[in-house]
Amino acid sequence: MTIADETAAVADEISIAEKKRVALACLSEAWDEAMAEGVDSEIVAHAALFTALCDLIAAYGEEPVAELATSLPKRIRAREFTVDDRSLQ
Repeated sequence: MTIADETAAVADEISIAEKKRVALACLSEAWDEAMAEGVDSEIVAHAALFTALCDLIAAYGEEPVAELATSLPKRIRAREFTVDDRSLQ
């Protein structure tokens, strides 16, 4: 890999990280708005999961998304999605 390739790869990673931050901020705002409208957080969570799975299936198909879903119990138990004061993914 050339230096130019490495530089481009780093720039792509930064761009993806920034897009993830923007997406999380937008979703957090929408979540807060739903809660302010009186929607229970569990209902918002289910709606968000449904929407995410539909979008992933549209992009990648059922089988790859099903494979992703099989990895979730291990990742959840490993606290990958646990948000506390120490870490935010």
